[in-house]
Amino acid sequence: MNVLGTISIPFDPYIIGLGPFLFSWHGFFTVVGVAVAVYLVHKFGTRQGLSSDAILSIAMWCIIGGIVGARILHVVDFWNSGGVCGKAFTGYGDCPLTIFMVWKGGIAILGAVLGGFAGGSGYIMVRNSDWFLAIWDKCFKFLGKPQTIQLPHIGSFADLVAPCLLLGMAIGRIGDVINGEHFARFTTLPWGVVYTHPDSPAINRPASHPAVAYELIFDLIIVVVLWFAKDKLRPDGMVFALALSLYALGRFFISFLRIEANTYFGLNEAQIVCLAILIVTVPLLVYKASLVRRS
Repeated sequence: MNVLGTISIPFDPYIIGLGPFLFSWHGFFTVVGVAVAVYLVHKFGTRQGLSSDAILSIAMWCIIGGIVGARILHVVDFWNSGGVCGKAFTGYGDCPLTIFMVWKGGIAILGAVLGGFAGGSGYIMVRNSDWFLAIWDKCFKFLGKPQTIQLPHIGSFADLVAPCLLLGMAIGRIGDVINGEHFARFTTLPWGVVYTHPDSPAINRPASHPAVAYELIFDLIIVVVLWFAKDKLRPDGMVFALALSLYALGRFFISFLRIEANTYFGLNEAQIVCLAILIVTVPLLVYKASLVRRS
């Protein structure tokens, strides 16, 4: 096997390691990606006349939903393998307490996207509802009188978030490239990556496809597409649907280059979720989306 353009990645996957506390490049760039996405949503949203407090409140629930969703999909994927119970390596189903050990790692980015959408949408639907305001008036009146606040429609806010989200995801993938924790198939192409730091999970593996780097590049391409589509695609929500469909399509095929622990019917969990997303978003775009001229 002759890989002419092999890139050697010599970095320690951990920025800080103090006893049980480990802070990886993956974690660092995930935080940076989320921060950049929130900053851009806030910047563009306030330009459109949205309330700063409303944007940050929705963002908080998007983040909470994203964390929960990311963990749920990971746990489902590794229900029969992947948890740590005592000193034995077993499944989350055998030791459910390990589900809550998020500091040991284990998230799924598709779960973060879907969970974030659910969290933000749930907040928008619930915040001004009569029953929520009644509960607040009854139980939390000491914090102030309950009032409705100006909130955007779910579809229009999702469209605002879409390009910012994809950019944040691309930034997060930088940490995955450095860490080498997502194994990919060996390559015979004129390029590949090898990891040389002794603490890297991919140490001693032959030159492999930089699959997460492919995804990073594809995320940036989607950002460009969304930027040109944001003022042309209607009705509200269609830009976000386009973002989901494009990402799902790219991730489905890129995942063939990745080595996953568990497969179902010949596909890994991410590919199955991608197919489900495409089944929903493609008909939605075909039958509901329309292009309009920019005024």
